[in-house]
Amino acid sequence: MKSHQGLLPFLSFLFTAAGLFLVSSCGNQGSTTQQQGALGNDAASQVYVAPGEYDEFYAFMSGGFSGQIGVHGLPSGRLFKVIPVFSVDAEKGYGFNEETKPMLNTSHGFVPWDDSHHPELSQTNGETDGRWIFINGNNTPRIARIDLTTFETAEIIEIPNSGGNHSSPFTTENTEYIVAGTRFSVPVPQSDVAINSYAETFNGMLTYVSVGDEGEMDIAFQILLPAFDYDLAHSGKGKSHGWTFFTTYNTEQKNTLLEVTASQNDKDFIAAINWKKAEEYIQQGKFKEMPANWAHNVYNEKTHTATSTMKKKVKVLTPEDCPGLVYFLPTPKSPHGVDVDPTGEYIVGNGKLSADLTVHSFTKMIAAIEAGSFETTVAGIPVLKFEDVVAGVVKDAGLGPLHTEFDGKGNAYTSFFITSEVVKWKVGTWEVLDKASTFYSIGHLMIPGGDSKKPDGKYLVALNKITKDRYLPTGPELCHSAQLYDISGDKMKLLLDFPTIGEPHYAQGISADKIVPNVKKFYPLEENEHPYRTMGEKDTRVERDGKNVHIYMTSIRSHFAPDNIEGVKVGDKVYLHLTNLEQDWDVPHGLAVMGANTGELLVMPGQTETMVWEPKSEGVIPFYCTDFCSALHQEMQGYIRVSPRSSNIALKWSLGEEEPVQ
Repeated sequence: MKSHQGLLPFLSFLFTAAGLFLVSSCGNQGSTTQQQGALGNDAASQVYVAPGEYDEFYAFMSGGFSGQIGVHGLPSGRLFKVIPVFSVDAEKGYGFNEETKPMLNTSHGFVPWDDSHHPELSQTNGETDGRWIFINGNNTPRIARIDLTTFETAEIIEIPNSGGNHSSPFTTENTEYIVAGTRFSVPVPQSDVAINSYAETFNGMLTYVSVGDEGEMDIAFQILLPAFDYDLAHSGKGKSHGWTFFTTYNTEQKNTLLEVTASQNDKDFIAAINWKKAEEYIQQGKFKEMPANWAHNVYNEKTHTATSTMKKKVKVLTPEDCPGLVYFLPTPKSPHGVDVDPTGEYIVGNGKLSADLTVHSFTKMIAAIEAGSFETTVAGIPVLKFEDVVAGVVKDAGLGPLHTEFDGKGNAYTSFFITSEVVKWKVGTWEVLDKASTFYSIGHLMIPGGDSKKPDGKYLVALNKITKDRYLPTGPELCHSAQLYDISGDKMKLLLDFPTIGEPHYAQGISADKIVPNVKKFYPLEENEHPYRTMGEKDTRVERDGKNVHIYMTSIRSHFAPDNIEGVKVGDKVYLHLTNLEQDWDVPHGLAVMGANTGELLVMPGQTETMVWEPKSEGVIPFYCTDFCSALHQEMQGYIRVSPRSSNIALKWSLGEEEPVQ
């Protein structure tokens, strides 16, 4: 109890300091004054992208509690698209149409929401390559892969034996694997145990998901670890390729009031995982096959349809049985981010309750392992001696360090939550070079390619948690703010604030020229293998199978075929299969039916999508195109006649003045 009482005043001091800082810097007048000082007269010209010109970079920002990804341009900050990932999206029909519903399937059933934190671009030779971006679902543990030729979610894999997929989905330098570390330790396998038996009956689990040549994901193996909380991760590169580093907190293994009980130890750990050694143990059969229920959901671009497959087992490695697989590096208490510099030599641990930044050396870590320089072991895992693995310390940099990225010029940039600033420091000498206020509490920061071997050290984006007085007010909740800094010179220069969707925890940036040449403009009709496709108006039809009615429909500027349908009855289950016949860029067509209980369809050129509608009462029901497509968009509409269940109205469908077809 003494240690609790000693910590509470310290926490009180931190929160008081944070409050005083916000009060002093967040008032409207003070904020404006500081902003005018930080923004140069030419800032507007530096972020201006002329009409018809492209931004230099894409920025992919997690939507946090929205479950989606926001796509912005840099330096303009303009929002281009919201990519539906873990949450249903009525704008695009994602999770509503029959083709994408399987993407949100899990072992818990259909889960139409998640908390997305960390986007991660695929890499080749340690450099971002523009093929895919991955993102984690934190609540129902999942990882999604987005295809950057279409900017659509192509695959979602559920992570079993996990209680919150937070330290995820950080990639290895050739995208051999993406990782998933559990935030909350849980009983493994899940079972009915007393919560206060946490230290004895709970475990943490780290998951390595393999990524194939076409992006296909699979759970390669899991590693059973002590019941800590596993917060963030980054994989090594260059000399440290073959290793992944995970921060941990709650090494005290407590289960209640963690803000106090999980801050007792002077140090927590960075877990260093030798995944190449793990591959050897898997080949040697050292794993245990554990029953587990998890969903694997894949969208097929040929059939334009997703499928969901339930898997039943995973391969699990245990450190006690696999020497050399895991080592613990002591690091200042309650670390959040763990970041690896472009050379792969330095591993930065950000202890949230420290004013310093502790930097570990990969070379020293290997030497300590070879020398057996261990303080102790925990669950069979060697704990390396702190002094033998530290490369240096950035002293008194600020309060509340969270995340670090690199500019490729030997400099590092760390976000400090409590003092609301970005601090630039020199890798190797550990000296502070510059500080820039973010005005409000910053979480992650991002430099395009800043966690790769080859950063584009031109811009930095600060992702802030609080935006009081920053924008026009919108009620009790305000949008979250991103701030763009020019980091090309010696001093950081604030150029722009721009609002974001949801709560961006992390972001990834990439040069536009790595993506633009490969973007798909439409889906070739001749490649459409959807089982309910309609390849032309001559193939449109309506078919009945008991109470199921299938409408094979097409759209083209500016009509549906057919646009008059009769013979549908109350109680029918109507499947509207819409094929967009357009073969031109940016000509989607929408379909909305009055009273339908699902979202609209938004069908890309050459695609087929399906809406299910169950009419509850008789009448004549209009449908129309929801996406403006031509000067005669308003005329793009039709009617479905719904008759009583007992009626003998035959199916009829037509387009124009021609005789109805039966």
